[in-house]
Amino acid sequence: MSDPLSAPFRSIWRHRALLLRTTLSDLRSRFAGSTLGVAWLVLYPLLVLSAYAAVQSRLASGSSGATLDYVLLVFAGLVPFLGFAEALATGTTAVSGNASLVKNTLFPIEMVPVKAVLSSQATQLVGTVILLVALGVTGRLGWYAACLPLVWLLQLVFTIGLIWVLSSLNVFVRDLQQMVGLMTLVLMLVSPIGYPIDSPTAESLRWLVLPNPIAHAIFCYQDCLIFGRPPGTRSLALLAVASAIAFWGGHWFFGRLKRVMTDNV
Repeated sequence: MSDPLSAPFRSIWRHRALLLRTTLSDLRSRFAGSTLGVAWLVLYPLLVLSAYAAVQSRLASGSSGATLDYVLLVFAGLVPFLGFAEALATGTTAVSGNASLVKNTLFPIEMVPVKAVLSSQATQLVGTVILLVALGVTGRLGWYAACLPLVWLLQLVFTIGLIWVLSSLNVFVRDLQQMVGLMTLVLMLVSPIGYPIDSPTAESLRWLVLPNPIAHAIFCYQDCLIFGRPPGTRSLALLAVASAIAFWGGHWFFGRLKRVMTDNV
């Protein structure tokens, strides 16, 4: 008998080549016909990061402007949130918006949300590279940046599990995609993008921060990239637990609904 705990990992690994091809195809088609093409992969995170940092800098420092350290802190928080937000936007409609792919017997239906999450990571990848270059040029890149792949992996696992749930529910409740858009906006407002875990702001918003796995992912990014220390034990542990619950729970939930999904897409 196969191990149910390893089933989602085995399924993703077995279809890794197919996922890679379709993810790259998604990225190419996204920018097909645009004047700048794939240059938008660099321009989009740069523009969003610059606009957000400019506003937060003014709010944090008044007319005196913000320090480079604060701008980098904002970048370290916003980059993972952009990847998560894009995954929510594209992943929620991954099944309901891809009827032909869902009914294709060569492409497992449970891999459709995974493909959507993977293609959404392009923005976060480019944003992370920009941040790492900025940290390296300014002499702020430390050894603990090596912890970044672990944090990113946990965030990715959590996101895939969540999208398995949301994409399957959206087949039956199409209003969900509108609700997710509103929730993404709310999450952006309450996520710790512009403040560290040990700040007074984080303490005052404790009741909003603690239940939010993405908040803990952001704290871990800030720790290993900005503060030159390993990810906080509490944040890393909570992110790991949330990722495990979301991943296995999402895979189970999707499996329960996929038999009737093709009839409703």
